[in-house]
Amino acid sequence: MILPVNDVEFGKARNQHAKLVTDIAMKVRDFYDRKETFRIYHGSTNSTRIISWQRDRIVDTSGLTRILRIDQDKKVALVEPNVSMESLVDATLAHGLMPPVVMEFPSITVGGGFAGTAGESSSFRHGFFDNTINSIEIVLADGEIVHASQDERRDLFRGAAGSFGSLGVVTLLEITLIEANPYVELTYSIVGGAAESVCKIEELTKATDVDYIEGILFGVDQGVIISGRLVEHVADGLQCQRYSRAIDPWFYTRTEEILKRGQTGFRESVPIRDYLFRYDRGAFWAGAFAFKYFMTPLNSITRWALDRYMHTSVMYHALHKSGLARQYIVQDIGFPYSKIAEFVKFLDHTCGFYPLWLCPLRIVGEVALHPQFPMDVEKEGTKEGMMLNVGIWGPGSSEYDRFVAVNRDIGRKTCELSGVKCLYAQAYYTEDEFWSIYDREWYNALREKYSATSLPSVFEKVRVDLNLRLGGTENTWSSRAYSRFKEIWPIRGVYGVLHATKGSEYLLVK
Repeated sequence: MILPVNDVEFGKARNQHAKLVTDIAMKVRDFYDRKETFRIYHGSTNSTRIISWQRDRIVDTSGLTRILRIDQDKKVALVEPNVSMESLVDATLAHGLMPPVVMEFPSITVGGGFAGTAGESSSFRHGFFDNTINSIEIVLADGEIVHASQDERRDLFRGAAGSFGSLGVVTLLEITLIEANPYVELTYSIVGGAAESVCKIEELTKATDVDYIEGILFGVDQGVIISGRLVEHVADGLQCQRYSRAIDPWFYTRTEEILKRGQTGFRESVPIRDYLFRYDRGAFWAGAFAFKYFMTPLNSITRWALDRYMHTSVMYHALHKSGLARQYIVQDIGFPYSKIAEFVKFLDHTCGFYPLWLCPLRIVGEVALHPQFPMDVEKEGTKEGMMLNVGIWGPGSSEYDRFVAVNRDIGRKTCELSGVKCLYAQAYYTEDEFWSIYDREWYNALREKYSATSLPSVFEKVRVDLNLRLGGTENTWSSRAYSRFKEIWPIRGVYGVLHATKGSEYLLVK
């Protein structure tokens, strides 16, 4: 990606951007005048929600893919929403800077992280990804182009974060940057289970020299907490471990090996880019389930041979196209620290699969959509504290009714334990259940104020049709037969992989 290097080039880039945004605003206004709803088409997705759109009912923002400026003095970047984290990291590292919060999958976009809520291993210090955004440019549902920040239209700025484009079309973001170092020095601490994990995370959070914290539970009574420090050099005696090449281990398999060897306190250094995208290969551990689906052994040789298929961009494409997204449980749910042990015990009984991911999150100000849940810590009457995210990614039932029932059980337990789920994955709530968790009155008032009632609501965007049946949308004998044929193992998986390899567009309905 070529960045503007002077004021003249920056001016040209801004003019090109303004033209694209004007065209988008005109399209939005046209839908508004015709009183027709539309959806925003970004060109890609890292969501596990089942998504498809009619071509004549979209506003196409897929051309907004440029970084307009990186200001080294102010430590900010001005970026369009479809800039991937990979592109942003590469561009900022070239200037000795980096985003404070980096989503682990390279193809996740800046706009996606802002609109969909993202918390990562640095979020115990910096908060959610949207907390690192200083301002946005947004096209309102009536076609007006406005700016919003903490100082200007603050309600819109905070409301747009985590609202999935249901308040308008974000077209530009200014993001805070921090100083980068070439390496992250990791320390692996073995723990006995959820309760010990929480204690270790609380201990590490207090350390001023720790920049990253996460945990992986490999069983109800065994796990590893991984902490990281940004460093300039690889310390004497430490190995420099890579995670981005086909010959490298997956990050979680490496962590599991350290656990099996009992090497608590083990340290290694990882190049900064390898660390930030350490879960790209294997998509955390979802790739292991893919190997199991195809009855293929998972080892260093098969990982190397099939590496091109095991990156997240390919895996998400295959997951959507194959329909297997309807059979895999994908949830990220944040809880007060005091509730983690009980929730993990519930998951062990209900789902029984591991690993589970643990990620501490600092709550800064308002949480997206104003969920009603207590913080473990309150400062001076404001909602600023900590919660611990549990990443639940594993196989569910092939029987759709049972699959939905388990997801709904997880949702009920989440409410019981004062948790709140990330909505990038599908929500198995009824509408009344959904709005018993989130602030409907505030949300609807904001949509009225900014003329957004013609847009699909956030519930409409994230909900699951609880009456859906696999293959239930086909209306001809041949299409139903074809759908049933694809259900046969391993045709469904092969179908998804072939489409992902071919790179065909799967979001737009032809």
